Order: sequence, then structure tokens, then C-alpha cells
Amino acid sequence: MELGAYERAKADRIAPAAGLSVVDVVALVPRLGPQQSAAAQPESTDDGGQAAAAVPAPGPVGALAPNLRRPEEQPAADDSGAASGKQPTAADERAQEVKAEAEAVTGVASPAVEEAAEQHDQEQTEPVPAPAAVSVAEHGRELPSIPAGERGDAWCVPTPNLASKRPNFTQQPRQMAFLDTDTGVLVHRDQVVRLDLGTASVSEILTAVYATVPDSVERIYITAGDPWHRDADRYPFLRDAVAAWLNAPVPGWQVESSRGKDRLAGHLVHPRNPVGRWQRGDQHIEIRSVGEWFDPADADPAVVRDAFVLLWKQLRHHWPDVTLMGSPSQTGRDLWSRTIPAKTGSKWSEGYPVMSEEIRGLLHATAGQGRTELIVPPRVPAKLPQLVEYDRTFAYAKHTWASGVGAPRRITAAAFAAMSAKEQTNALFAPSHWQIRVTVPDGWNHVGILPAPAAGDRAWYYPAEPGQTFTTWAGGAEVNLALRNPITPWRIEILDGLLWESGTPLRDWSAKLKDAWATLQALAANHGDQRQRTAAHLASRAVRSILLYGIGGFAQRPRITTRSVPAGHEHEIPAGAQIIGSDGETITWQRSAGFSRDPYAHPEWAAGVWSGARAALLSTKMREDNTFVGALHLPHDSIVAFRTDAIYTTHDATWPYRGQPGDYLKKGHLPGPVTGPRTEEELLSLQTLGRAHLDEEQEAGQ
Repeated sequence: MELGAYERAKADRIAPAAGLSVVDVVALVPRLGPQQSAAAQPESTDDGGQAAAAVPAPGPVGALAPNLRRPEEQPAADDSGAASGKQPTAADERAQEVKAEAEAVTGVASPAVEEAAEQHDQEQTEPVPAPAAVSVAEHGRELPSIPAGERGDAWCVPTPNLASKRPNFTQQPRQMAFLDTDTGVLVHRDQVVRLDLGTASVSEILTAVYATVPDSVERIYITAGDPWHRDADRYPFLRDAVAAWLNAPVPGWQVESSRGKDRLAGHLVHPRNPVGRWQRGDQHIEIRSVGEWFDPADADPAVVRDAFVLLWKQLRHHWPDVTLMGSPSQTGRDLWSRTIPAKTGSKWSEGYPVMSEEIRGLLHATAGQGRTELIVPPRVPAKLPQLVEYDRTFAYAKHTWASGVGAPRRITAAAFAAMSAKEQTNALFAPSHWQIRVTVPDGWNHVGILPAPAAGDRAWYYPAEPGQTFTTWAGGAEVNLALRNPITPWRIEILDGLLWESGTPLRDWSAKLKDAWATLQALAANHGDQRQRTAAHLASRAVRSILLYGIGGFAQRPRITTRSVPAGHEHEIPAGAQIIGSDGETITWQRSAGFSRDPYAHPEWAAGVWSGARAALLSTKMREDNTFVGALHLPHDSIVAFRTDAIYTTHDATWPYRGQPGDYLKKGHLPGPVTGPRTEEELLSLQTLGRAHLDEEQEAGQ
């Protein structure tokens, strides 16, 4: 609190030092969060009211987006008990009928959309009126824009001679072993032994393991024990402890520098799931955490091995040449590459073009991932009557129906304004990414819909106060939802945008993974052996990770190089590097190496899936039940938090659950009164209690 009084204090600088998120810091010290500029603050009046809100400073000229709902139709009452009390209209229904998964979360243009657009043309729909607006500071982070004119247009030209093509080789499998460093139990194939690991340093692990298994084992998965955290109490951050563990001397071994064409050399310093890579002559070894694939909970190494076997068998039904690679991200990318059209003459058989480095950088900076938001009083009561957690099952699999392919078409404000209503509507339903100026409508009394940039790297918040105005980038699914949400349309001005042709590059890959997931889910529910049920459940979680992290892999973040030098050799640290840890003996640094010429880099696909998932977190339709679900269909003061695919609310909704991707599963219930969480740590504590209580309720009801 005292630090908050320091004029130069900033949330994005304090958060890493305190081991908190930016949102946590702002919740504790509101002054460090977004502040309205003095010019934008409403003036007090003598009668206790407020003067008219100040008009924001002039900015780039935008083109007003159309109201996607027919003006003469008012939303019907919602049977969920939500304060919004409104449903999407018949016009919305017509725009969604052709494709089930095109519902405002995939951005698919369809004949139904064109029909609705033609009606808009004929009816000359009035635009959303401009309410008085209050400008909101950008939290100290300004998002990039596309340059004007030919320079910006050149960004839309894909990278020359770089495309995603189907591979003409088969991945070579690598033998793996599974090790619990708490118990010393090692499993390799059918062999189960107990090792003496000493303090579980890298040197002790490699010595003990290779005294038992052949040198052909190239991958050791740690199933429990987290040896890289053994000395965590000696360091201010987990990352420092992990770096020290990875970089400790390993007699006879050296850090892997290269392996043929494999660019994944050297260590990955991650606080929870690090990867260590070493070599001894021609022998190579990786030590990895099985937590990359799934949380093994209390499963022993033999059950974890069985989970990998079941995973491989199920994937083999769809990919006869499947090879499980080191991480789910690598595996997901490899499996996807084997679904690229190969038939000569078929569309995209020559490969999917990779966006320019400028567009990739723009998407990296402006397309966030999951929504993480903690809502505190006075927007919610200090004492909650109860806390219920709803989590979307295998959510990202629901948003892979269509994606943008080919070179993007730039849509400037002038170009958008020159479009007919039909063309504008089709553009707003298509795979797209928009730079927009947004105004929260007067009378709005619910959670925010669109992300705005917050202080800190890739941090976002969601303005919800009536009259607030801000400039941001957002995916087509979210812009679409803001214009036709079940309460009232938001005012959106198009400043710039990227529009892609609609294609299905992820559909086949996703369908195969969903099938494998469903089969393993059924096996986990029905197998007669408890250990095999556990293994099947873990394998189904691994399939989820393959899709989840496979999509994240398409985002292709800038390469980060991590290295260490002995203390006293600071002069060897390259310019532009950031020191991330020091234990008195070694100094660990990292540096961004920019974007590589990665033939499988498609951030436009990852951005589209993430945008669709965030939109569905607010409103989506369960077609089998003709029911709308999501946060906007709950009472406005019942939403406590969002966490990626989960909603935490005080309202016990009766949403149907069929176990399908995208369905909302009631995952926790904590009876009240409950003191509302003020930090992420408090939310996670309540999450744990709520899940345990719901398990007890369900067991008592059986």
C-alpha cells in the first residue's frame, strides 16, 4: 500500500517482483490500475449528480459498425433468471442456422448471413447512436497499428517462399522412461525399479537412471517430485531455482547445443514444467515434466506409462505413423501437418502461406489468449451467498470449425465505410481481426465484452462502465458479439482490420482429436480396472493438451534464448539481454531473438480460436437444447471471476451438460456466506474448497 503512494510506481513493474499478477496488484492498490485522465473525469454538480460526460479527444476517423440486429425486434426474456433478461433475435438465428459451430464464435460467413445482410440493405438499418463517452487511459500500454498507405498494405503480403506443407518423412520415436523423484521409482517398458537418487540433482538422476536402462532411452519424464524445486527456499523466484538446477555441473555431460535439424536445443527455463537437454558424445537426453501433458495427481509411474500407451494407440487409429514427441505442442503440430491436403490440384496442396513477420508481430501483441478477470466490490457483494464454478469442457475444440486462410485483405476505415451493409455484415462474420474504437453503451449493467490493453506484457482488462471509450484490437467473434449481444449493442467504430478467406485448416485435425478424446473418456468411465480407468482419464487429458497447446504453438511467439555465465563474466552477456536470475555463482540471462522462418507459424488461427472461446464465455447457444448459456445470461451482479474457460458466479444456473466440447460443466460449489476473493490466490483457494464440496455433495447423492 505504501509503495502505491510512490509516484513512479507501476503495476507491471511491481507484479513480477511481488510474485503476483498485474490484476492482483491493481486489486490491492487501485491507484496503480487504469485511471481516467483529468480531462475525462466527470464534473460534480451542486445537486449531487454529475455533469454531462466529457467528449474524448479526437482520434483517428473510424467507420461505424452496423447494428447486426433488426431494429424492430426486441430481445425476448431469458429463462435463466439473468438481469439482462434478453435473448438473441430471429435475425441472429438466421445468421447462424447453416453451420452449428459458426455461431458468433468462429466467424463463418454463410448464405444465411448474406440473407440477413440483404434485409439490412433493404431496411436501411439505423446505426447505433453515439452516447456521451468517457475516455479511459490505456493502462500505460499502447497497441501497435498498421502503417498507413503502401507500407501498411505490404504487411498483408505473406512471407515469400514459406508455407505449411505436408511432411514427406516419418518422425522417429524416442524411448522414454518415467521417474518419481520422491520415491525413486523408475518405469521403462515393463521394467519397474527403485533408485537411490540422493538429492535428485541432474547428475545424480542421470547416473542412477543409466545404470539401469540402456543408453537408447532419450527422454525421462518426471511424474512426481519436481526436483528442480528442491532448493526453492534459497531463491526469490521459482524460475531462479529451476535455472540453478538445470545449469548445475553434470560431469561427463554438456548442455545439448544441436541435434541435426532439431532447433530445440538447450534448456527451457520454466517455473513449473522445465525442459533440460544434455548430450554425451552421440547420446542425447531430455528431462521433462509430465505436467506438460496432464496433472498425474497421485498416479504412479506405471499408470503414467499406461496413459502414454493408451494415448498412442488411440491416435494411431487416425494417424498410422503417429509418434509421441516431447511435448503436446510438438505432437499437435506434427499431427496437424499430416492433415494438410496432399492431393495434387486440391486447394492448399501447395501449402498454407505464412503471414509476414509484421502481421505475426501485430497478432502477437494484439491477440490475447484466455480471459482472466477478478471482479471485486462494489460490483459484487463483499459477502457472497455462494460460489459456483462452471468450466467449459474441451473448449478450444469447439472453435476450430473455420479459420482464416491465405493472404489477409486489409480493411481500412474508409474501405469499411464504402462497403454496403451486406458486405459489412459478411466481413464482421468472417475470420478477421479489427482495430476498433469502442464505447460502452449507456445503461450497461453487466461485465465487459471487449478487451482493452492493460499495463504489463500481453495483459488485458474489460471495461464495463457506461460511457467508457477505448481503442483496442479484437477478433471478429468478439466484435460480432458486442454488436449483437443479448442485452444491447455496443458502439464500435472500425479503424482498421484484417479480413481472411474462410477455410477449414484445423477441422480434420480437431475432429480426429475429438474422436480420440471421446473414446478415452468412455474408457475412463467404463473400464473394469481402476488403474486402467485412471490411465484412460490421463490419456484423455493428454489429447486435450495436444489440441490446446497445438493451437498455442501456431501463435509462434518470439524465440527466447536463455543462457548462463559465471559470476564476474557479465561482459559476456550480449546487449539487449535481460538478467532473470543469479545465485552468486552463475548469472542466467535471456534475450528475444525475434520470429523465426517457421513454416508452421499461423497466429491468425490461434487468435481466431481464442477470440471465439472468449466470446462463448459470454454467450453461446446449445443447439440440441435450444438454450443460451454464458456470463451474459447470468445476473449482472453474480459474476465473480473469469479464468480462461471458467466462470465463477453466485448464481446456480441450470445449464444442460452433455459432455460435449464447449458444454459448461458444474465443477465446484461452495455454500455461503463466502468472503469474496480479492486476489488470484484467494480465488484458487476457494476453487479447491468448492470442488471438494461438490464432490462430497455428489457422493452423498449417489
